[in-house]
Amino acid sequence: KMAEKTVEDSKAPLIDHFIELRNRLIRSVGILGFAFFISFIFSNQVYLFLVEPFISEMGNNSEMIFTAPQEFLIVKLKIGLFGALLVCLPYLAIEMYSFIAPGLYKEEKVAMAPYFFATPLLFMIGGLLVHYIIMPLALKFFISMQIINDNDGFSVTLLPKVSEYLNLVTSLIIAFGLCFQLPVLLSLLARVGFVTSEQLRNGRKYTIVLVFLIAAFLTPPDLISQIGLALPTLILYEISILIVSSIEKKKDE
Repeated sequence: KMAEKTVEDSKAPLIDHFIELRNRLIRSVGILGFAFFISFIFSNQVYLFLVEPFISEMGNNSEMIFTAPQEFLIVKLKIGLFGALLVCLPYLAIEMYSFIAPGLYKEEKVAMAPYFFATPLLFMIGGLLVHYIIMPLALKFFISMQIINDNDGFSVTLLPKVSEYLNLVTSLIIAFGLCFQLPVLLSLLARVGFVTSEQLRNGRKYTIVLVFLIAAFLTPPDLISQIGLALPTLILYEISILIVSSIEKKKDE
């Protein structure tokens, strides 16, 4: 009887945790759906914001096309989903932290809190870097390849499709956002003892090669985007070494 009672007592908190998790998931899906609805309503304005680098480089003659009747509608739906995910990322991080925080010691709460806030912040920084620095530089390179009115009156001009431009921008934002999570990942691995600052320093030369290979895989086939992703990632790697060293010093103390 005592054993049966213990099992029943252990089931009750577990059920409560599942109910709490369900409620948080329902709230998150609701917020995500509302954000999707708002993002879709303002999808034209969001797209105009995303094409600002293209407009600034092309000037008054900037123009884009779509070649299928439903293409721009699909683009607007993608903008709604992508915008909703970006807006809800901080909220989802807060919900996740609030769910696991009661099961942590005070020291663990203090240690984990920065990661849940740093993750969406670093992702946003990566996205802003794409919009304000990488895209203008990449577009300047692509636009310079145009042939305008050569000796035979022949021209090759850039006239991108709305869907292809959106795919390029979102893929770059995701690539930069993920690579900017490097300090979070390495510092977490350091806290559980998987990596040390000495190992990171010794692996620096291999990291440089790996980062450029990843940048070549994640970005379009142009040096500007690849270098634009690789250099910030290497800087973040050096910052991660300093963070890991700080974590090790605190452990020693």
